[in-house]
Amino acid sequence: MKKLVLYAVVAATTFSSVLATSAPSMAQQYDRRPPGYGYRNDPPPPPPPRRRHNNNGAVIAGGLAAGVLGGLIGGAIANGGGNYAEPPPPPRPRCWFEDRPVQNAYDGGSHMESIRVCN
Repeated sequence: MKKLVLYAVVAATTFSSVLATSAPSMAQQYDRRPPGYGYRNDPPPPPPPRRRHNNNGAVIAGGLAAGVLGGLIGGAIANGGGNYAEPPPPPRPRCWFEDRPVQNAYDGGSHMESIRVCN
């Protein structure tokens, strides 16, 4: 019983919405011109004067170019500026200590000292 009532309500709603939106047709002659024109005697008004260009295309093209360049620069900055890495430091020199004779400034003789020697 509930389903029957539900179907009846749905059918009534559907048919009433279809019938409510239809408008009555009129069978009469429509002989009017758009407002602003005369009926048959007056000519149409002249077209409005054309405006001159003030060359806005150059401004638009400049804005687009600036946007593209700004996007490229901003993308490069956001990307980290490339994959540059500093070169590794040069290898450390090999060093060792050797005993070598050194002149003694006080008595004109020499003695042995350990001196650091590197390649």
